[in-house]
Parts: sequence; structure tokens; C-alpha cells
Amino acid sequence: MKITNKLGLPEPFVQMCSSDYVYRPQRYSVTSLLKGIRETILERRHETEQDVADCIWMLFGTAAHNILESQQERESQLKECSVETQIDGITISGRFDLYDAETKTVTDYKTCSVWKVIFGDYTDWRLQTLMYAYMLKQSGFAVEHGEIVAVMRDHSKRDAKYKENYPPYPVKRITFNFKDEDFTFIERWLIDKVAEIKAAESMPDDELPVCTPDQRFNSGDKYAVMKKGRKRALRVLDDYDQANSWMQNNDGDYIEERKGEDKKCLEYCSVCTFCNYWQEKYGGNA
Repeated sequence: MKITNKLGLPEPFVQMCSSDYVYRPQRYSVTSLLKGIRETILERRHETEQDVADCIWMLFGTAAHNILESQQERESQLKECSVETQIDGITISGRFDLYDAETKTVTDYKTCSVWKVIFGDYTDWRLQTLMYAYMLKQSGFAVEHGEIVAVMRDHSKRDAKYKENYPPYPVKRITFNFKDEDFTFIERWLIDKVAEIKAAESMPDDELPVCTPDQRFNSGDKYAVMKKGRKRALRVLDDYDQANSWMQNNDGDYIEERKGEDKKCLEYCSVCTFCNYWQEKYGGNA
């Protein structure tokens, strides 16, 4: 990755954003498997560019990990350990933050926005810790739980005091319980994912599978009930039939479809400029 420094920030900031990770053939990380196949492959094929100012939030995550890594673990615990497994000639590797043999729990630390916790969609975190648990079990360790310790970088004490459903503290523990069927599921999931990757490795860029709406952080299409002569919608709903029914009962005139935005494509994907889906939908004007 090429790092730019448009604000002229001090060299330590530049070094923080620079990565010495080198993509290796036939080897994929756990975190890369959580992305869309297209994003994963394009990252390996193209040199990307990122400015230091755009990756400043890494400072918080890196600092938190470095502080916690320097602390002493208990005798029953392992910290900052790597695990890997082989599937059809592909190596899958990962690095978890903590494993406790007494509680049979694998833990990962995350820094995130408070909205991640408010929305409560932990599908990606559950998959990540389940992959770690699966590989630990293959190495002979007993694992029954996955855990995320989420530190919310934008938590507000005031909002916690006055807003309903707002996280009361700037840190939250999210625990997942794993059963035998979960390990059967993740083994099948990994086999299927590796098959998809191997098929995609020989495809041209423009023929790679387009990331799913969830992988693109698509906000979902909306249907706005409109009134002639009025710019603002009377009501905005997620479903067309619901919008149509509401319009019939509330004197609306027509329904305006509002396409959902792909927030990851627009704000977080480092390889969007190499993606024909992004080029065709946003035309480089994002």
C-alpha cells in the first residue's frame, strides 16, 4: 500500500499507517475471509493508496492492543497467539488476543463506533471468533465460547445518561456460545469460502463476484410517500407495499424510490477505484 501524507503529519504517524504485511500465494487471513471475494482478490492484485489522515483511527486500536498486550496474563491464559489451518491447499491464518483454558474462551479486542453496539449486528465478530475457536480446537484446545471486548471510541457520557438504549459504558463484552453444530457450520463455511477464492483467483477483475449488499454496507432501498407540490416526504418506509398502503390511507400522491447507498464502497473500500461496480454506479464522483 502506498501511504500519502497530505497534512504533513509527523513521521511516527506515517509509520503507524505503514504495513509490512506481504500477501502470500495460497495464504489468506481470517479477516480477509470476512470481506467480499472481490475486495479480497483486488487487494492482492493492486497497489492501493491511503492517506495518513484517513487511517488515524488506527491509532486508537493499535494503542489499545499494545497496552493490553504488555499486561501479564494468568497461568491459564495465552495472549497474542497465531493459529492456522489448511483447506484444499490454502492456508487460513489468524491471530487472537487472548485464550483462557479455564473458561474455554477465545477473546478478541475491538475498537469501534458506538453505533456498532447500538445496532447490535455482531455477525462478523461471531464468525471471526468462531474461526479462531475452530483452529484452536484443531490444535487440541477446548473452546466453548468466543468473546469480543469492544471499546467505543466515540462514546458519550451525556448520551449514556439521557438516551434510551445507549450503551451505559464505553466498553462492552459480547459473548458467543459455541456448540458442536457451530463448528460443523464453520468448517463447511471455510470449505465453501476457499472454493470461491480458488475459482476467483483466475478471473479477470471485472468478472469477480460483486460484494453482497451486506458486504457493501448497503443502507437498503427506501420508498418515500410524496405529495405533489411538497418537497419533503410524508413518510419513508422500507417496503414498497407498505408505502403504497400508507399512501392510500393518508392522501399521498406517488411513491419515490430511493436507492440505498453502498457505504463501504463510498467510504471504506481501499480498492474501489479498481472495481467496475463502483465505476459504473458512482462514476468516480463519490
